[in-house]
Amino acid sequence: MADSNFVPRATSHVILDLDGTLLNTDAITNEVLKVFIMRYGKKWDSRKAHRIVGRTPAEAAAIIVEDYELSCTLEEFISQITPMFFDQWCNIKPLPGSNRLIKHLTSHGIPMALASNSPKSNIEEKISFHEGWKEAFSVIVGGDEVNMGKPSPEIFVEAAKRLNVDPSTCLVVEDSLPGVTAGKEAGMLVVAVPSIPKQGGLYNSADEVINSLLDLRLEKWGLPPFDDWVEDTLPIEPCYIGGPVVKGFGRGSKILGIPTANLPAENFSSVLSEHTSGVYFGWAGLSSRGIFKMVMSIGWNPYFDNAEKTVEPWLLHDFGEDFYGEELRLAIVGYIRPEANFPTLESLIARIHEDGRIAERALDLPIYAGYKDSPYLKIACNEVAFTDRPV
Repeated sequence: MADSNFVPRATSHVILDLDGTLLNTDAITNEVLKVFIMRYGKKWDSRKAHRIVGRTPAEAAAIIVEDYELSCTLEEFISQITPMFFDQWCNIKPLPGSNRLIKHLTSHGIPMALASNSPKSNIEEKISFHEGWKEAFSVIVGGDEVNMGKPSPEIFVEAAKRLNVDPSTCLVVEDSLPGVTAGKEAGMLVVAVPSIPKQGGLYNSADEVINSLLDLRLEKWGLPPFDDWVEDTLPIEPCYIGGPVVKGFGRGSKILGIPTANLPAENFSSVLSEHTSGVYFGWAGLSSRGIFKMVMSIGWNPYFDNAEKTVEPWLLHDFGEDFYGEELRLAIVGYIRPEANFPTLESLIARIHEDGRIAERALDLPIYAGYKDSPYLKIACNEVAFTDRPV
């Protein structure tokens, strides 16, 4: 939180942003702009994407035309690129925790509103591809229904008006700085879920900054708590990935004391874009060796200051030898915690070992144990006697 002495007040209504908060619009935006910019002989720089996050469509278009010195007018840019975005809306995936949050609030009768800088017709079209979303929101306010978009508070004030509640009773969940500013100026409590990696420090005006919707604790704001955590873990929809081990018993293994299987990030771009950074766990099938419990990180690893997002599984078994180059397949079944900064290497190592103990216990539970029998994991292994292998 921005203020360590802040005491949360109870809220009764939730107002959500859409793009970057509930939907992984950034992935589609980068792909569309990459293709579009190429038409003008330019190369899209995803590192500049933060400049258009939270902007109205017209503002974002103006920034791109200026930054890339495109030989088209603003009107031409919008008319040319809009159909390209329309064609991709059906492919936008929910961000981790979006469906969980919407279903939870709906089941507890908590009124919700959507407030986005996008035109209302665009909002309705985007959410139409996600079952139950349109019915979940009693109010939808688009940027074309107010005089000024975020960071003006007008869109949130209008949402509260349509909900027929005082703004002070509303909790806003936002991914952008303009959205956070708008929510606070509207007199609302704001939880920020930054969509730009490693930028949480810029959101100090928010009442709380969290890593992802998976880390949202509604009870802090007087709302019904989630009841789906199991033994300090959160079950998630299983995800299966795999590839050859680039380094086994490499740098990570020697420092952490746990067999680390480094996987080439370029092979898992879709997984990396769909999963929030954090610590996960599940099962690992290693060719010729069997199936083992594992805990893993997805993210930038703040301590080592990685330049790019990575996948780092740690196998919870003492192999005693390297396994470089072997085929490794992973079944990610649960979530433990967000990625975090640690003051010392020793504190990082201690926490990773604690994560391992949590994963060890959890994977014995029926809700997770069955996934070790996945055919996907067994395909990675030469026909070995799995029952003879420790799990």
